[in-house]
Amino acid sequence: MTLVTIHEAQSRLPQLLAAVAHGESVSIVAEDGKLFHLAIQATPPFVNPDWTGYPKAGCCEGLFVVPDDFKEPLEELREYME
Repeated sequence: MTLVTIHEAQSRLPQLLAAVAHGESVSIVAEDGKLFHLAIQATPPFVNPDWTGYPKAGCCEGLFVVPDDFKEPLEELREYME
């Protein structure tokens, strides 16, 4: 863990950021004793700008056809249904 003052952090910022990028923990101490930690923020997941959102109920109406005999037992299983 690296612990530096604000003045030292200002002069060594590129090196400190490189250290954080390589997994090292870096903390900065202010004159009043407050402690600050440098960290990498995770990149947000890619969002497709053309995506319109989650599908809504009924949005696929008419796209699928359900046959009239959909609920009838299959011929292969008729002998087990009797």
